[in-house]
Amino acid sequence: MQYRTLGRTGIKVSPYALGAMMFGTAAGVGNPDHDDSIRIIHKALDAGINVIDTADVYSYGESEEIVGEALKGRRDSVVVATKFSRPMGDDPNQQGMSRRWIMNAVENSLRRLQTDYIDLYQIHRLDPSTDVEETLSALTDLIRSGKVRTIGSSTTPASEIVEAQWVAERRGLERFRTEQPPYSILNRGIESEVLPIAQRYGMGTVVWGPLAQGTLTGRIRKGQQTDLRRVAFFKHISDERRLDAVEKLIPLADQAGMPLTHLAMAFAIAHPGVTSALLGARTMEQLDDLLGGLDVTLTDEILDQIDEIVPPGTDVGALDQAYVPPALQSPSLRRRPIGERAAV
Repeated sequence: MQYRTLGRTGIKVSPYALGAMMFGTAAGVGNPDHDDSIRIIHKALDAGINVIDTADVYSYGESEEIVGEALKGRRDSVVVATKFSRPMGDDPNQQGMSRRWIMNAVENSLRRLQTDYIDLYQIHRLDPSTDVEETLSALTDLIRSGKVRTIGSSTTPASEIVEAQWVAERRGLERFRTEQPPYSILNRGIESEVLPIAQRYGMGTVVWGPLAQGTLTGRIRKGQQTDLRRVAFFKHISDERRLDAVEKLIPLADQAGMPLTHLAMAFAIAHPGVTSALLGARTMEQLDDLLGGLDVTLTDEILDQIDEIVPPGTDVGALDQAYVPPALQSPSLRRRPIGERAAV
C-alpha cells in the first residue's frame, strides 16, 4: 500500500478507506450480521487499509459499535473517522453543530467506538442555524482536551469551506483539515472549486460515493431489472442520464481489461486533490472485488476517454444526498413579500 498524507496533518492514510455506513441495519439495506461486518473490517485492515469512516447516524450508533468491537487490540494502528450533526432522535437538540450537541455527540461516539480519542471528527452536514465560530470553538476544545485529533467537514460548498477557514484564522481556532465530498465519474462537480480550494488550504479529502451508490458496479443497466436494493431508496440511481453514461463506461472498462468497479475506484484516487476514496462494502464478496483493484493504474488515454463521456467539473444528474443551500430549500428566501415585488 502506498500511503498518502492527509492534507497537512502529517497523518498517513491509505488511498482506499473503508466506509462503515453499510454495517448494521442501515434502513434495511445494511449488513445486520455484526460478526460478518467485523470480518470485513479485519480483512480490509489486513490488506493495508488503515482508515475506517463511520458516523453516529449510521444505523443510529450501531455502525460505530461494530467498528469499536472490530478494533479491539488494533486501535492504535487505525485512523478512525466519524461524523456528527445528523438527527439522532426526535429531540431538536440532538442534531446540528451547536456546542451543546457536539459535547454530547462526541461522548456518545467515544463510548460506542470503545476508544479514548477520535482521529478525525467531521461535520456530517452543515447546520445553517449555527454560527461556524460556535462549532469551531467547541471542536477546538475537543482537540485541546485530547478527545479529537483533527477535524473536518463533509459535503460542503466551496464558499463555506473558505468562510470556515477565515473564521478559524481570525479567531485563533482550529481549522478544518479535511473535507469529505461526493466524487465519482458521474459526479465531478467538485473538480471546479471544492478540490482546488481544499488543495489551496492544505486540506485532505476523503471522497464518498466513488461507485455512485452502486450505479458504477455494472449491476444497474438501462432497460434491465436489477437486484440492487438501493434503487428503492435513491431516485438518482435510476436517472436516465446516468444510465446512459454507464452504458458508455462499461465497454471502456472492458477495453481496458478491468471491471467497472476497478475503473471507478481508480478514477477517484487518480485526482491529485483526492487523498482517499471510501469503499462501502456490505459483503465480503464486494470487498474482495474492490481489493482486487488496488494495483490498477489508469493511463492518460483512459482518463481522456472518461473525460469525453463525462466532462471534467460536471455532474450527471444530482445526488439525493447532495447539500442544498437554504436559499434553494425555502421559497421565502428567494421571494420578496408580495407587496414589494413590483417596480412601482
